[in-house]
Amino acid sequence: MKHCIVILDGASGWPLKSLGGRTTLQAASTPHLDALAREGTVGLARTVPPGVEPSSAAACTSILGYDPVADAVGRGAIEAASMGIHLADDEIALRMNLVHIENGTMASYSCGHIDTDEAREIVGDLSQALGGGVFRFHPGVAYRHILVVGGHPELLRSRYTPPHDISGKPIAAHLPSGQGSEILAGLMGRAHEVLAASPASRRRRASGAAPATDIWPFWPGTAPKGIVPFADRRGMKAALTSGVDLLNGLATLTGIDRLDIKGVTDGPDNDYAGQAKGAVAALKDHDVVVIHVETPDEAGHAGDIAGKIAGIEAIDREVVGRLRGLKDTRVLCMPDHPTPIELLTHVGEPVPFVLHGPGIRHNGASSFDESAALATGLMADPGYQVMDSLLAV
Repeated sequence: MKHCIVILDGASGWPLKSLGGRTTLQAASTPHLDALAREGTVGLARTVPPGVEPSSAAACTSILGYDPVADAVGRGAIEAASMGIHLADDEIALRMNLVHIENGTMASYSCGHIDTDEAREIVGDLSQALGGGVFRFHPGVAYRHILVVGGHPELLRSRYTPPHDISGKPIAAHLPSGQGSEILAGLMGRAHEVLAASPASRRRRASGAAPATDIWPFWPGTAPKGIVPFADRRGMKAALTSGVDLLNGLATLTGIDRLDIKGVTDGPDNDYAGQAKGAVAALKDHDVVVIHVETPDEAGHAGDIAGKIAGIEAIDREVVGRLRGLKDTRVLCMPDHPTPIELLTHVGEPVPFVLHGPGIRHNGASSFDESAALATGLMADPGYQVMDSLLAV
């Protein structure tokens, strides 16, 4: 038996007046997901436990079958692992966005979705001016980077707000605060000056693109210890494909093979068909393959209804459509968390899931969406139980 998991990042959401009271998942044309629902088991899963920040770190940890509390790793450390960054025992890794702040307001948490080459040049300027000693700057993909701080464990106790939670809002009340935050405040002030003089940032401003005015550190973590590899926990060999460091970092930490598939990105330019074909090919020598697609979440953060629907439809057409006919294969499809268009960020509400394949019974749903999942009365709480159901003999 083979197993394939499709994570439609942030695809779930809330009903929208502009869509006649439907969610983007309901409004999207998803014939393949709906077909799975008509033959398989549909329900809701609580991927984010109460009191836990509704980030993809917790939610995707659940989907991979791990407890997001007992097996928690700070997201900065997860993304650092994806990038091959070694953390000493006294070092903290923080996610560091390049952001555009205008008149004290978070004008763009992604610096206008800056491209990777420009971002790497800018992070290089930061590293040259401010790196060494306490601080290390590591360039990532697009606006997502890593800041490593040595000798300041108190940063784990500081309070942080993800920049995508305050899009279009004043930043003053959301800056890092509490114990240890003064070291970050000082660094952010110096970084602002460096970025003002950065040639790449100046070119962006001159061209009308959002310049990188500031850095925004958040999501701290330390080098993880004691995570049981997926193969040891489940007795199966797994692989994963994703365009973001978070999922690739989770794969690294759990011993899941990372698939290098050309054209896999974090946006609408993702090669959905190529990603699906590469994942199917990997099933030949893996028991479980995870396909993570970021597009719906990015559109949700941008408030882009059409973009979110288009992303969901592309996943259904190019990814799920290629999995339906696989023999002796169980398929699990689900978002990790909702990203409501109205909020431009995540919430921790349960998400719909569909299980399909040999040994999976139909439980009455006729479509794959939030309402259909609620109507079945099936709730997986905690959410990592869905993996148990997928792999059950």
